[in-house]
Amino acid sequence: MKWIKRLLLALLALLAGFFLLLAGFIIVDGLTAQSSSELANVTYTDASGDELHGYLAVPDGPGPHPAVLMIHEWWGMNESITIMAEALANEGYVVLAADGYRGNVTSQVPRALWLRLTTPEEQVFSDLDTGLDYLRSLENVDTERVASMGFCFGGGHSLQLGLRQSENLALTVIYYGSLVTDPDLLRPLTAAQPVLGVFAEEDQTIFVEEVLEFEAALNSLDIDNQITIYPDVGHGFVTETNFNQPGIAGDAWQEAVDFLALNLQGQ
Repeated sequence: MKWIKRLLLALLALLAGFFLLLAGFIIVDGLTAQSSSELANVTYTDASGDELHGYLAVPDGPGPHPAVLMIHEWWGMNESITIMAEALANEGYVVLAADGYRGNVTSQVPRALWLRLTTPEEQVFSDLDTGLDYLRSLENVDTERVASMGFCFGGGHSLQLGLRQSENLALTVIYYGSLVTDPDLLRPLTAAQPVLGVFAEEDQTIFVEEVLEFEAALNSLDIDNQITIYPDVGHGFVTETNFNQPGIAGDAWQEAVDFLALNLQGQ
């Protein structure tokens, strides 16, 4: 029995060491990582007076233009999302990449998971609502043609924004984000709001079965939708390095460009 006790103690020591190392890694990354405020080019204030940051990309011409609130992945508002915002602006949209983490950004999975789990969801909801209000307040934005669009963490929040702000959004774009499959909870989307969902066949976080349930729930409510499951790719397959390249990622990006053009520009 003594050897079992020693083995358990050794395992506990290893686990404690692992968690201490992980905590240290998260703390060091938090102290050394770039703040998203360094990338931001606009600020706006929430109802409590807190200053929030975003990255605004604008097309040529005075407008009014259709607009997109773009929501980042779980890494935070990094350079990647600003590149994609600029690409969409080149298609004729005013794009606000809103910061859902209040300056926190990382390139490391442990801290990304930490941020995802510890950032209060109600705070994220409020910050994105404030970002949408700011975007709609711009003189060069047509408030009747505003969409939400997000990736991963941002994909789930794009859907949640559509549910909260259906009267202020013309459509919702979701890239492999957390889903709602209960038709009663999806009912707010019936307010003339088409939905584009882009998903991955080999995604190990958003499973195909859940995507099909989501599609069935939308169809049961007669919500116009376009759901695509791309084969042979996993979660997060559209990135700033491949969205404008030939292949599946480029096709998935172009699907959103075409969907936006059809519904917001009548093309």
